[in-house]
Amino acid sequence: MLSYGPDLIDIWRRTASYVDRILRGAKPAELPVQLPTKFELVINLKTAKALGLTIPETLLATADEVIQ
Repeated sequence: MLSYGPDLIDIWRRTASYVDRILRGAKPAELPVQLPTKFELVINLKTAKALGLTIPETLLATADEVIQ
């Protein structure tokens, strides 16, 4: 019904910079570990209705994606 987690597309884009550094000669062990910086909230209204739940409008307004 609700999903909040890192934006996978953003993670894949940042992975490209790591590949570029490695191909240019950087040692993988010396590259810094980066934590996700962009998160997304997805709400599935169909599931919420099936469970008899009402999602507040303020939460729907802040969601990145709302599945009807």
